[in-house]
Amino acid sequence: MNRQTYRLGDYGPAVAEIRAKLVRLGLLAEDPTARRPEEASFEAATELAVRAFQQQRGLVASGVVDPETFRVLDEACWSLGDRLLSYHVSNPLVGDDVVTLQQRLIELGFDVGRVDGVYGPMVERAVREFQRAVGLPADGSCGPATFKALARSATSPLGVRPVTPADTPRQRVSPSLPGKVVVIDPGHGGADPGHIVGDLVEAELMFELASRIEGRLTATGVRAFLTRGRDNCPDDVTRAAFANETGADLVVSLHIDSYPNEKANGVATYYYGSGVTGTSSAEGARFAGLIQREIVARTDLLDCKTHPMSQDLLRYTKMPAARLELGYLTNPGDAARLADSGFRDVIAEAVVVAVQRVYLSPDQDAPTGVLRLSELMLTEGADT
Repeated sequence: MNRQTYRLGDYGPAVAEIRAKLVRLGLLAEDPTARRPEEASFEAATELAVRAFQQQRGLVASGVVDPETFRVLDEACWSLGDRLLSYHVSNPLVGDDVVTLQQRLIELGFDVGRVDGVYGPMVERAVREFQRAVGLPADGSCGPATFKALARSATSPLGVRPVTPADTPRQRVSPSLPGKVVVIDPGHGGADPGHIVGDLVEAELMFELASRIEGRLTATGVRAFLTRGRDNCPDDVTRAAFANETGADLVVSLHIDSYPNEKANGVATYYYGSGVTGTSSAEGARFAGLIQREIVARTDLLDCKTHPMSQDLLRYTKMPAARLELGYLTNPGDAARLADSGFRDVIAEAVVVAVQRVYLSPDQDAPTGVLRLSELMLTEGADT
């Protein structure tokens, strides 16, 4: 993966590659000057095209091509039939060609799970079932013969029941937390400190907040795990794999935002969703909404709502996951709140209560902002 960052004013072969991908996607007009790759420039039109692409793909629309945007650009340029598709356990193939394959298989009645553009075990199994149905060798790989069979197949199911991709929590009605597994992901870490403003460092603040949430969840009987230690920074795919391996019921990822204009402020939460595939995590959206509403009810942070995002941690986790952007370090008001230990206690309680509310049936639930950690602990003690 390209790990450089490219922005307005940069130039060179990598910029030429970025421009070529944007042209292929119809987001940028071809350069009529036909410059040599080393002379390709990251101009204002390129920045606008990058922002448009990021908005389409559920990424932060910064206009900067960071490693994640560069990777997603590469994924977007694959069309079904461009390459052999098969399942690789350690490094699954990802791209728009896989999205098209998943959508086509769903039309034909095969269960591929969530449409996320990842050629995982469920996609391989669906391909095998399709191959058996049309009389091809069922090897689970999608090559020329399978592509042709997909193109020939009618949209009516081939003897199987159509499915609708969805993720569901393991339990929706239990009022108690003991036995649940929650993974808490403090953003950044180690050599990547995240945003820094004065003495406030995003990675340190989020690790401290994660520890507070971990302690409070543990007190209610939840098995809580952090995705990193104080001095390391696994990538998002590794963090998602950790959550999947623990069999987590829920995942919450903790971040702080920043922006050149110091007036930008407020809290927002994100769940998996892609405007390109038209799919999203319904339970992730519900969990993100619960966190957002609890924080807004308990603090004076501006409500920046919940939104879909295709960030890797949200994309690769198999359970409902929410990413929290807890204010802006570049806003003096938000920064002062985040620096306050008592404020972080309020946030920790809001997250724990939101976790509890995932498992409360409507007749047992309470209005937003009402439940307190002490009540949850008493309830759990009474159940044991």
